[in-house]
This record gives sequence, C-alpha cells and structure tokens, in this order.
Amino acid sequence: MTSEPTVRISGGRLSGTRENGIDRYLGVPYAAAPTGERRFAEPVPAPAWDDVRDATTMGPTAPQNPYGAETARLLANVVTPGEEYLNVNVWAPAGARDRPVMVWVHGGSFAHGSNALDGYDGTAFARDGVVFVSVNYRLGSEGFSVFEDAPTNVGLRDVVAALRWVRAEIAAFGGDPGSVTAFGESAGAIALGTLLAKPGAAELFDRVVIQSGAPMASTRKSAGRITRKIARKLGVSPTRAAFSDIPPDRLLAAEATVMAGSTPLTGGAGYSAAIGDEIVPRPPLEAILDGAGDPIPVLLGWTAEEYRLWFVPSGLIDRVGRLLFTAARLRFRIGRRVLRAYRTAYPSAGRGELFGNIVVDLLLRIPLHRMADARLARGAAPTYVYEFAWQSQVENLGAAHVMELPFVFDRLSSPDWTPLTGPDAPRKLAEEMHAAWVAFASTGDPGWRGWDGSRPTMVFDAPTSSVADAPRDAPLKAWRKRSADRKSH
Repeated sequence: MTSEPTVRISGGRLSGTRENGIDRYLGVPYAAAPTGERRFAEPVPAPAWDDVRDATTMGPTAPQNPYGAETARLLANVVTPGEEYLNVNVWAPAGARDRPVMVWVHGGSFAHGSNALDGYDGTAFARDGVVFVSVNYRLGSEGFSVFEDAPTNVGLRDVVAALRWVRAEIAAFGGDPGSVTAFGESAGAIALGTLLAKPGAAELFDRVVIQSGAPMASTRKSAGRITRKIARKLGVSPTRAAFSDIPPDRLLAAEATVMAGSTPLTGGAGYSAAIGDEIVPRPPLEAILDGAGDPIPVLLGWTAEEYRLWFVPSGLIDRVGRLLFTAARLRFRIGRRVLRAYRTAYPSAGRGELFGNIVVDLLLRIPLHRMADARLARGAAPTYVYEFAWQSQVENLGAAHVMELPFVFDRLSSPDWTPLTGPDAPRKLAEEMHAAWVAFASTGDPGWRGWDGSRPTMVFDAPTSSVADAPRDAPLKAWRKRSADRKSH
C-alpha cells in the first residue's frame, strides 16, 4: 500500500511516498544549485520554498561523463540533467523516532556516480530500523579544480555541507542527529577518510565506514595538474573566472580527453583533494597517524582482489610482461625481498596478478593497516577491519573492487548489481554483511573483535564468514620490514 507522507524541515514542507512501512523522500536540496555565481564556490544553504515540495522522484545528478565502455558494462550509472543536484535522498521507517542514521557517500574516482542508482536504494536499511541518507556532490572540474582565485575542494565542502544538513534536519525524518554513521566506498571512502582527519570531524559524524579507499590528498600543485591540462586543452587560463565562462558540457569534453586511459591503479590524470585549506590542512593519513579522529569508531576494509575490476575487463592482467613489470618495480621501489614475499604468498599468480596485489597493498591495505595500528597504539576508539573475499564468476572478476556493495546494501536483485555478481550471489552473505553495517551504525560494534595485536580481520565469504588473524601478513610484513630498515639508516 502506498501513501504520501509529509515532513517539515527548515526549508519548508516535503511530500514523499510511504510503502510497506518505509517513507522515502527524494531529491531534497541540502545546498543551493552550484550555478552562476555559485559555480566553483563554497556551498550555501538551499533557498526555502513556500508550497509543499514534491520529493517523490530522484533529483538531478552532478554533471559527468559516462564510464568508458569496459567499465560501463559492469558498473551502472545515472546521469540526470538539472541545476539542483546538490541533493539527498532519505529512507526512514514510518513513524520513526531517534533512529540511528547512515549517510552514504558514493564512489567514482571523484568524476562519476550519483545517489540515484537503484543499487543505492536505502530500503533495506530503513527496513532494519536505520534512517538512510544518500548524498550527491560536485564531481570532476566542477568539484575538484584547483584555482588561485577560488576555494579548493568544493566537492568535499559539499559532503561537509550535506553532513551538517543531516545533523540539523534528520530529526524531522525520525533520525537521531547524535548517532550519525557516514559510510563511503572508493572515492567516497577517500572523502570520508580525509574528513576524518579534518579538525572537528566529530561535528560531522559519530562513526565512519571506509570501504576500499584510504585517506589521501595531493599537494596543491599535483592536485591542480588536471586543471592545468584541461585549461590547455580549452585554450584558457586555469582560473575560476575563465572556467566559469565555459559550459559544463565543454569542460566534460575536455576532461574526457585528458583522462582517457586513466585508472586509480595504473595512474594517469585524475582528481584528488588538495592539501592546504581548512578542509584538508595537512596530509590526511599523516594527521590520522598523529591522532586526528581518535574519538570516532572506524570500520574499514577492502575486497580481496580490488585490482580485478580494472585489470580483467581491459585485458591488462594478461599484458603485464617482463618489461612492464620491471618498470612497475622501479616506480614503486619494490626490492627483491618484497618481491620474494609476494611470490611466496601467491605462488600460482602471473605477473599481472602480482602487480595488482602489490599496487593494491601500497595504495590501500598498507595505509589502512598503518591507520589501524596507530589508533590501537594510542588507545583510540575501536577500529574494526574486514576483507570481502567472495568471488564472482562473472567474467572472472573474482572479489573485485565494488563487489561488496550489493551485499552491504542487501540488494542482490538490483539490475545495477547483477552484471557484477551474476544471478546467484549468496543471499546469506548479503544478510551477514548488511547486518554488520547496521550493527555498527546502531551500537558501534559490527560483531567481531576490534583491531588488536593479532590483527583480526573479518573475512566475508560464502559459505562461511569468519575472523582471521593477520591475513596476508607475509607480504605486508615485508613492506613493514623495508620501512623499518630505511628508518634505521
């Protein structure tokens, strides 16, 4: 049965939908449209409205290019034109009061994605007593350009504005503004890890889940490299004034040319947060290692074979020959001892698989282990670690990047996810993983031992999930040994 509930927030009244005991409000603006004079500027509150605002359909999404053909076969995306794309979607149990809140920040390399995907539907969270919020933010040039005449990190500033909106408004939807868990994957995890390092992070969220992305940011010069490349492509100066005169579609066309062939693992032109403002005052991982975010409980982890999303569909996994592998060794300073540890840990792996595991460890597992170790050493709030290990049989993707999301959202039947998982993904695993995320948001404990000296990691797999102590530790220990040797010299 469907009905039309209403709710009043500070901007005015909203009309949503109610079905099977769950209320849904879509396309709700948390900030003013980032157009005209507000383009490349800090977000400001959305203007109020007089009549009841219809919130029954998804709102616009951030301007963006489609995924490349190889990725688009596997990852769904929704691009809906419109100016008011700084919006949130809310799912809540009907009649809820003081329920825990979960705020979802999507991934997509800071260049793709939106809150409008069917795969990000929050029904399962609301079904289990959570008020769920999903966020759009500015992407690409609109959100992560680096100019001398404009603020940096406006895409991250959007996420901050959305989290502050949640604190201020979520009680109207039945949520507890004092129990907010932010969670994100890939670029969304990088964003939240970077905000965890921000002074005053506890003002934004009470717990955080970091999935397949480590806190990271670049120097202003490095982060601005893609802005300068796009400016040269367009024949303009890399300034806000010049970019503001260029329609978003022209910026996107230039961005597509500049970013062609880039991936998060193999490199190339891409977007990142820039160090040096009040949002990212210093390198975020360094700040966390020094104690930033210590009062906030953290759940973090990765998929067992992150690299396969990029290496398998492209065929790169079979094209890593001796020359490319040697070049990668030199680039990442992979010594013989480290390489021996990987060959021992993965005895049947070819060069492509070895290269993939090494790069994922360098970019993801090692920094997240360092983060967990530092928090443990200081007696910070608990840190919980997981690995998603179930292997999809679709195109030999295995436990690739993004593969955990259908399970976290308990939405295996979504047409957004079946191209990744196939039609027979294990329902029990989805129930387990989703329940762990809900438990963490509700109690701060996902259901297994927090990080300690034995490095406990919940390995989610089918038919059985279990805690393993120090999985993958042999190659990671080789990196730690290398770091210790360098410090001693």
